[in-house]
Amino acid sequence: MELMRRLLIRPGAIGDCILALPALEHVRAEYTEVWAPSAVVPLLNAFDQARSLATTGLDLLGLEGVHAPPGLVSALESFDSIYSWYGANRPEFRQATAHLPISFFSALPPLSNSRHVADFFAWQVGCPTPVNPFVGVAAGDARNSIVIHPFSGGRLKNWPLNSFRELASRLALPVEWCAGPEEELAEAVRFENLLDLAGWIAGARLYIGNDSGITHLAAAAGAKVMALFCKTDAAIWAPRGNNVRVMGERFSMEPFSVEEVLRYAERLLE
Repeated sequence: MELMRRLLIRPGAIGDCILALPALEHVRAEYTEVWAPSAVVPLLNAFDQARSLATTGLDLLGLEGVHAPPGLVSALESFDSIYSWYGANRPEFRQATAHLPISFFSALPPLSNSRHVADFFAWQVGCPTPVNPFVGVAAGDARNSIVIHPFSGGRLKNWPLNSFRELASRLALPVEWCAGPEEELAEAVRFENLLDLAGWIAGARLYIGNDSGITHLAAAAGAKVMALFCKTDAAIWAPRGNNVRVMGERFSMEPFSVEEVLRYAERLLE
């Protein structure tokens, strides 16, 4: 008897993909393959196979005058069912895949959404809520340090870098900075593999960061997380996890003071 083969297509930023992990896990079949952004692929090692969306040529499917990569359609046809968070708003893609056993889902919640985003993705596929995303990481050496990632995908979501630097100078524990490949911070530790980064963060006493994909990664890896939310709604976008604490659970026109953040961090270290 052949295995039930299911393909999950999940585009999006790092944080969006991490928040969708419980939904992906809920619809796992006997054989489950996931196509996702290349940066996220290392986090999908619990599935039978994970491929980078960029290598599939999926974005070319349905475009007028453009031939899809050889083998793409036959690869899609090899699955018994496909759950796709890609292409819901691309009529030409939906037409090109109309003969496939494919179900489409919105990759982001509507503006009217009042659920936490992780719960919204879970609700889409009938998964009980609330849910906490989980990323299994190898147990690393515990370090008596604090990791800070002072960036995010949007400048307006960032607490000022100079404030992070002043905070670091006043914290009782040594600070280890981390940053992505395109984020300018000379003293930062950088990892090409998000799974390695998750394990490294989880080894520290505390992680401090903005509303960012890396903050969601830290929470999903089980790290003690202090998330700074100034411009986004924490009720909808905050990282989920048993060790997560959010500073700024309501909108504020004024950024947090260094003194406020320092006191909050010190309480979490007690």
